[in-house]
Amino acid sequence: MADTQSSAPSHARAGTPTTGVVHVRRRLTADFTILSNRLAQRPGSAVTVGVGAYLLSVPDGVPVSIDALRAHFTESRERLARALNELEAEGFLERVVVREGNGRIRTRTYAHDAPRADAPTAPEAPAPEPTPAVDCDKAPDEAPATVREAAPGATLGADALAGAAEAVLASLRVRDSRLLLSQRDIARLAPGVAAWLRLGAEPRRIAEALAADLPSVLTHRPAGLLAHRLRVWEPPAATPPPRAAVPWQSCDSCERPFRGHAPATCRECLAEAA
Repeated sequence: MADTQSSAPSHARAGTPTTGVVHVRRRLTADFTILSNRLAQRPGSAVTVGVGAYLLSVPDGVPVSIDALRAHFTESRERLARALNELEAEGFLERVVVREGNGRIRTRTYAHDAPRADAPTAPEAPAPEPTPAVDCDKAPDEAPATVREAAPGATLGADALAGAAEAVLASLRVRDSRLLLSQRDIARLAPGVAAWLRLGAEPRRIAEALAADLPSVLTHRPAGLLAHRLRVWEPPAATPPPRAAVPWQSCDSCERPFRGHAPATCRECLAEAA
């Protein structure tokens, strides 16, 4: 019978623990990645740690979309998307929407080996003058008139714009209870929401975008995540107005109904007369 071979040391070193992991290390000179303990020992989902380690190990330019990650990992799209969102919320991942010279919009992904310092906190901003209280228990589609009147392309005064921005932020708690913001957080984030409103984004679409695809676990204050999204994301496009239906008309010859902008002869009668 052949002897069993083992790469483990033949005897325990002095001071070696009797339980738990014992490291057997070799000096690597190629094909290795340096990970911070902040990521490697991150509590929570092992999928998030694995995706973060993978992003730091691949060369620049490797696709990191959900479909690309699905080709490498066996986890579902939902779990991979949650891992990316958690890495972004903690500052290990940064996704920036850029417009190229040809007008196409692409998402550029930056993988950070250490969390970005500005991820947890929102930028400082002077608090505006007090505005009327907002009823946070109203549904987003039942927001105050200030929000409903902020239609795309509308020109609002500074006070109305600030009130609309604050109402959008206050309504986020209805979409996700974890997005309950203090008055100080609302005052800091309102200028970013107001900037999106000036660009024509609808209040309802802004609230949907800010509350979408949140990490399953928020390890930092939600205001930091919202500030990051307002800073690097593109504002949601305005919903085009619905097309007006063409009215029904009565044919001048056969009186059959047809759609048209003015009374005339239907196509069937025109074809018979030709």
